[in-house]
Amino acid sequence: MELSNQSGISEFFLIGLTYDPAIESFIFSLFLCMYFVTIFGNLLIILAISSDSHLHTPMYFFIANLSFTDICISTTIIPKILVNIQKQDESISYGGCLSQVCFVLIFGGFESCLLAVMAYDRYLAIGHPLRYTIIMSPCLCVLLVLLAVFISTMNGLLHSLMLLKLSFCTNQNILHFFCELVQIIKLACSDTSLNTILSYTVTSAFSGVFLAGIIFSYIQIVSSILKITSVQGRNKAFSTCGSHLSVVFLFYGTALGVYMSSAVTDSSVKNVIFSMMYIVVPQMLNPFIYSLRNREMKQAMRKINGRYVTVPCFAFNNPQPAFQEVPGLGVAAGIHTQLAP
Repeated sequence: MELSNQSGISEFFLIGLTYDPAIESFIFSLFLCMYFVTIFGNLLIILAISSDSHLHTPMYFFIANLSFTDICISTTIIPKILVNIQKQDESISYGGCLSQVCFVLIFGGFESCLLAVMAYDRYLAIGHPLRYTIIMSPCLCVLLVLLAVFISTMNGLLHSLMLLKLSFCTNQNILHFFCELVQIIKLACSDTSLNTILSYTVTSAFSGVFLAGIIFSYIQIVSSILKITSVQGRNKAFSTCGSHLSVVFLFYGTALGVYMSSAVTDSSVKNVIFSMMYIVVPQMLNPFIYSLRNREMKQAMRKINGRYVTVPCFAFNNPQPAFQEVPGLGVAAGIHTQLAP
């Protein structure tokens, strides 16, 4: 069904990026390389996890879902940028713009949910290692992912459907390189008070709940780690959370920059820079963050080289080696020692 709006606008123009012929080739090459690295890196993570039975654990199951989400976010935005640069055409259809808004919110929200679930997973692994495999059953892992999909989808549909009620005037220029919610609301010539309230309150509450869950989980993690008397044991336990913390800081730090810049400044340049750091760069870096310090992931990646890989359903193994007791350090110190450098 074709999307319609109150004012009959058929298209918008994405003018956040310059199409100066002098640097057009550079911008095209930059986004193409970033897109290729993002797709290849995250797809390699998914294939490595699915092809190695030793990685069929809750932690890697969530990492695979995170990689899939990163692919989806990048595919929602970057191909349209490449097409526009190649055709030297800044336009995007009204329906395409609203669809882009919806999918960005859905996949961005899903990633936020996943990061909170992964923090909870780390809390259980470090704080309750003996009950971890019982609590984090395959059924619970799948339910948590489905719940994250449902919540993020409802959030995306809410904002997208509210945009259908807006009327737009003659100004159809979006000061961005993709259809960003706040920028579209600014173009409306009808009353946008409800949309603005929803944009900031719902998004803040949505992100705040999951961020609070992450903070709570890490407070519990730190509390459990401080009970370990050995310095070596503490370092091993902290090393299991380093990758996740890096992704959390990268995701929420850049997201905060996007919404703060949208709220306090009208500088299109700053908005574009912060948004690129939020919507493009983290998805490209996540595979490196989760694989460079992980021996098992590196070994799994080597195995898929030149080999046909099928993607089976995840049947979680009992990760007993990940919970082995390190002599003199205790059970918690041996949690997921495979992540140690």
